[in-house]
Amino acid sequence: MLDHFYISVFNYYKKKLGKRSYKLALFYIDILEASIVFALGTFFLAFASQMKIATMSFTKFLVLFGLISVFIIFKNWMRYNGKKRNILRAKLKSSHSIYLLWILPLACLSIGLILLQAL
Repeated sequence: MLDHFYISVFNYYKKKLGKRSYKLALFYIDILEASIVFALGTFFLAFASQMKIATMSFTKFLVLFGLISVFIIFKNWMRYNGKKRNILRAKLKSSHSIYLLWILPLACLSIGLILLQAL
């Protein structure tokens, strides 16, 4: 699913930005994955605090989220290199709405921020 989103963003901006579309698509997929991890992490943190389960503190959560985000950045940088991107472009011809694609990370971040208020 994330490969489809990456290729859709890459193909949309390839016409307009040329070589800079690679960096923009990589930035998009990094932000999307990090926002999904943030939403899931805040959900489990809020759930555990509501159930009165002893969990990690909020600062430890932020440190763990930062480490996971750095891992996501390096994983995507290695995964979507030139060869993998060319293979994906040949296999996947799907196109999603670019507006919907940019709303997805914002929606995940807003869900995470709403769940942070439950702490």
